Amino acid sequence: MIMKFKSFEQCAAMGLAMVSGFAAPACKAQIPDKLPNILWIVSEDNSAYFTGCYGNSFATTPNINKLAGEGFLYTHAYCTNAVSAPSRNTIITGVYSSSNGNENMRSKYAKSADVNTYPEYLRQAGYYCTNNAKTDYNTSSIIPAKIWDESSNKAHYRNRPEGKPFFAVFNLGTSHESNIHKQTPTKNLRHDPAKVILPPYHPDTPEMRHDWAQYYDKIEDMDAEAGALLKELEESGVAENTIVMYYGDNGGVLARSKRFVYETGTQIPFIIRIPEKYKYLYPATNPGQKVDRLINFVDLAPTLLSIAGISIPDYMQGNAFLGKQKTKDPEYSFMSRQRMDEHYDLVRAVRDKEYRYIRNYMPFRITMQHVEYLFRAPSAQSWENAYKEGKTNAVQSKFFQTKPVEELYNTEKDTWEVNNLAGDPAYAAVLERMRKAETDWMRKIRDVGLIPETEYSTFSGDKSMYDYMHSPECPFDELMKAADLATLGGKSNLITFIQYLKSNNGAIRYWGVTGLLILKDDARPAIPYLKEVSADKSGAVATLAAEALYGLGEKELTREIYIRILHDTVTYDINDQNFALNSIDAVNDNSPELISAVQQLFKELSSSPEGLASYTYRTAEWLLKKWGIE
Repeated sequence: MIMKFKSFEQCAAMGLAMVSGFAAPACKAQIPDKLPNILWIVSEDNSAYFTGCYGNSFATTPNINKLAGEGFLYTHAYCTNAVSAPSRNTIITGVYSSSNGNENMRSKYAKSADVNTYPEYLRQAGYYCTNNAKTDYNTSSIIPAKIWDESSNKAHYRNRPEGKPFFAVFNLGTSHESNIHKQTPTKNLRHDPAKVILPPYHPDTPEMRHDWAQYYDKIEDMDAEAGALLKELEESGVAENTIVMYYGDNGGVLARSKRFVYETGTQIPFIIRIPEKYKYLYPATNPGQKVDRLINFVDLAPTLLSIAGISIPDYMQGNAFLGKQKTKDPEYSFMSRQRMDEHYDLVRAVRDKEYRYIRNYMPFRITMQHVEYLFRAPSAQSWENAYKEGKTNAVQSKFFQTKPVEELYNTEKDTWEVNNLAGDPAYAAVLERMRKAETDWMRKIRDVGLIPETEYSTFSGDKSMYDYMHSPECPFDELMKAADLATLGGKSNLITFIQYLKSNNGAIRYWGVTGLLILKDDARPAIPYLKEVSADKSGAVATLAAEALYGLGEKELTREIYIRILHDTVTYDINDQNFALNSIDAVNDNSPELISAVQQLFKELSSSPEGLASYTYRTAEWLLKKWGIE
């Protein structure tokens, strides 16, 4: 019998073993006589689309293609967040980053003590665990030196004690987004820009074609590095005892892929090669076959434990797809997006084997917000410039316009996901089913996104957001209802939104003001109530009240609200200020008083900003640049 434990603490009653200062459960039920070695090869920022074995004949990936022929290629594998840090938080814990409270990019929020990492379990089972070398777990609570035997650019399975099985991660950064920020001379490219097939949402600019071709070159370079790791494994003499998993850490990398919960941002290459002696783990009859099971990063930790014969703790939210604890195939895979660097958003997505559903909880924000790091790429700049110059068609333009609340795509037919079916009556039943799957999932994982990031410390106190959301103090059902009504309710819920503004709970007030902002001119009867909450102690509530009032013609008052949030450092913090700057960016009011306020904040932050302050600095810098202010 496999024993179930919710946490290390529960297992402590059965006997503890200490691993580098962490108490790990002494649970060895059903561990195989000989544990397989496990090698992970992880490449950065590449979609499944950029590999030959997934059908792209323009891609040069002979080593990955060969691995697919020797193993099993998963046709429906997805990252969780379309960007690495929150996705790595999900991978290392087996809990969605949106449930951990670690979804916002480069955040330092605490991890719950009830949630542990898979290397701790594997080490207790006897594995020598190495990480070469990326950590980036999006929380200050996970200390690499305490969870790995080795975590550095020198970490290697060769360093293991004799006789120990190994689990080793090698991260390949060659395909990272940063490698298209500076263009390689065209004459040095191996892939011809003229032969690149562009998606319909990208304008046909020289910069766009060049970045696509350059990225294909980087994928080819990455494939060679993966091949070198596989060759090294063969030469080490342990390949016949080693399971190899290759995957990309998120989609990428051209604009509208990485960071975005479309197929291009979330579908990753995922291949597993399993030696014949472990064929009881085969997910299909023979190597070389494709597997259409939906898998997600949240499934990796429980799958590792299942392979090693370790009981999967109850708090893990994924499904094991190999081993004795393998579950039946899930019907859906879930993805999410919140703050990407300096720009806030809240998006949830669901994928089944045919459709993708997206819910935009901030439809008043454009898709292609000007994230500074994204727009370092010449291709992204050329797309934005083409839009401003009126040179983009309807499909290419919509990503610089505010979003619909719901998107629905038949991804198997509409592979680039440009034909939104959410308003088509013929797909009403599909829309309703996918919408329900999304809200059921949010409810199941106790989604932290229902609370604006500006309020995390208010709600969590000394605890993690995971702990708060799972506590009796959290009015979760009320939050879920408020978010649903705010985004889908319409003007018939005007009175309810006004009532939400009077709640003692800042997140409920947030959803009330969100509902009114989405109503636009239909919210006019709520102007007196919006004025009342424009002084709210919650920066997010005050900001969105200002934005709603701006759309209702109260521009002078709105400027006063924005300026107060930017200057009142007693009531509002650096996160509140950035949230306000995001709103100023959206309304694009370059009145002299706002320019002066932004300039002052920019000057105050210009001396070596760090952490969230660096993002606030970036947003202020972008606004001044957009307004032509030196």
